[in-house]
Amino acid sequence: MSSRTIRYVVLTLMWVAVAAYILYAGIAAHRVRKAKQVGRLEIEVVDSTAHGHLVSAAKVRRWITAGGIKTVGTAVDEVDLSAIEQLIARNGFVDRVAAYVSYEGTLHVEISQRKPLLRLLTDGMNAYVTSEGYVFAAPQASSLYVPVVTGSYRPPFADNHTGPVRAYVDERLREIDERIAALEREKYPLYKAELENDRNTSAVRRMRIKRRWWRLESSESFDKRVEELREKKAALRRTYRYKGLVIQRQIEHLGAQQEAERRKQKKLEKSYEDFMKLLTFVETVENDDFWRSEVVQIAAYTTSSGALEVDLVPRSGRFTIRFGRLERVDEKFDKLLAFYRRGLSALGWDTYRSIDVRFADQVVCRR
Repeated sequence: MSSRTIRYVVLTLMWVAVAAYILYAGIAAHRVRKAKQVGRLEIEVVDSTAHGHLVSAAKVRRWITAGGIKTVGTAVDEVDLSAIEQLIARNGFVDRVAAYVSYEGTLHVEISQRKPLLRLLTDGMNAYVTSEGYVFAAPQASSLYVPVVTGSYRPPFADNHTGPVRAYVDERLREIDERIAALEREKYPLYKAELENDRNTSAVRRMRIKRRWWRLESSESFDKRVEELREKKAALRRTYRYKGLVIQRQIEHLGAQQEAERRKQKKLEKSYEDFMKLLTFVETVENDDFWRSEVVQIAAYTTSSGALEVDLVPRSGRFTIRFGRLERVDEKFDKLLAFYRRGLSALGWDTYRSIDVRFADQVVCRR
């Protein structure tokens, strides 16, 4: 045998030995794991902050127990890790969850909670919203310090919605598109009937009568038939004109319904745009040290024109700040801060009942 052949044989035997060892180790580990039981359950919320938490280890333990999932004292291979993850992930405030059992037999559950930007307490709604526009119902007994938005404002999603707001809006827009398309399909028979009615009207215009020379028809007889045809054509025109009018009204009625649906789409898109402006506004407040401590509450409402406006409840004084639409935000805050420094500091913080910064280049105060 050549040295090269011997080298190949030795390498092959080494790889076979390694594979056999890996197989043996795997089988042995499986046997040990199958015989081992879960000795302990550890739950960690990996991103709890000083602002509070939405979920606690004790609460997760209660979820698992109520779900009937066996943990401590159960064989490691019989623990349904997927069921644990699905049970916990059903809660909208859970961002990620991972469940695994260590070699020592400890069941680890790691949970990452979502980070809300604000809490909506408007018109019966009680939900948290993240900066990305993900909404979920506020858990019972949750303790998390974030800005609170109150008022009569109605956001562009249902009270029970959990998930991205954009996805909810897109689904509603798709449903409206389907209704518009269905209304358009209802027009097809009407278009066909309208075309047939036009053909019938054209046929009436082509109706002619000729004198029967071969029968030696008299002038009186011919004139009589002409008059009869004229009356017949007039009656047919009235019939087809009325039928065309009815068809046109039906088409216009369906078109009006389509326009109403399109207005709903525009209104929904505008509502979503305002909602995202609200999130951006809250981020602006939170990113400024002074306004984060000064603004205690944000009251949002929709005006008669459909625009979103907000009022601010400050920590200083007993007045309300009429902030208005979420436009020229930096300009309004700069103007308000200047009034704080030059006006209220001299006049007194309890002088006015409301401070209005909605108008350009002026601050309107009411006692």
